[in-house]
Amino acid sequence: MIGSSAPTTLLKSAREIEIMARGGEILHATLMHLKGHVRPGISTGELDQLCEAFIRSHAGAEPAFKGLYGFPGSACISINEEIVHGIPSRKRVLRDGDIVTLDVGVKLEGMYTDAAITVPVGEIDAETQHLLDVTRRSLDAGIAAAVADNHVGDIGAAVQAVVEAEGFAVVRELVGHGVGFSPHEELQIPNYGKPKRGKKLSVGLTIAIEPMVNVGTAKTRTLSDKWTVVTADGKRSAHFEHTVAITENGPRILT
Repeated sequence: MIGSSAPTTLLKSAREIEIMARGGEILHATLMHLKGHVRPGISTGELDQLCEAFIRSHAGAEPAFKGLYGFPGSACISINEEIVHGIPSRKRVLRDGDIVTLDVGVKLEGMYTDAAITVPVGEIDAETQHLLDVTRRSLDAGIAAAVADNHVGDIGAAVQAVVEAEGFAVVRELVGHGVGFSPHEELQIPNYGKPKRGKKLSVGLTIAIEPMVNVGTAKTRTLSDKWTVVTADGKRSAHFEHTVAITENGPRILT
């Protein structure tokens, strides 16, 4: 999930990162649980209900997005041309050939993690599968660049290189972010950029890296519900996200 961020970059202790890792395990399990229920005929409202129940079944865990900035659901669930922040609804039913993005956060012992996957609904066409594969690879490239003494621009440049080499477009109006003590912290993590530009990455930094990749234009618009962000041209978009800690031994995926 994308939102406003606090003014200072907050480094985490080893103990705090371990709490985030435990929350991240619950978050990963939640996404896999939801993925297993994605099928033609299920509504996004049903998926949201499953999400909240699964998270709360783990002692002390809470859905981080429920009520955040007034968001009504526990998961942001976005279909096809919807990039992020889709509001779950019993009226939104998945159909064969759709893709659906599941974006979820978990709060555990006061620490937050954030992750997202885009999942096919039944059989999807070759272009859409390629979009999913490229977006996932761009996340891997961004994570590989998330090492101490690299810069924010190294992450964005790595993501951008993978995406644009395949003829897709990186969303520029939405970015990744710091995460940990709150759902959205400084700093911003764009999915484009130039190497060695921007803030240097320090050990103890925890960030959500989240490529959002469109088949067509990079431009977006927000629907009248004030939440759902869609592609300006109506073409499809994919979104993958992990919470990552910068450690002395390289990037550590916490989700």
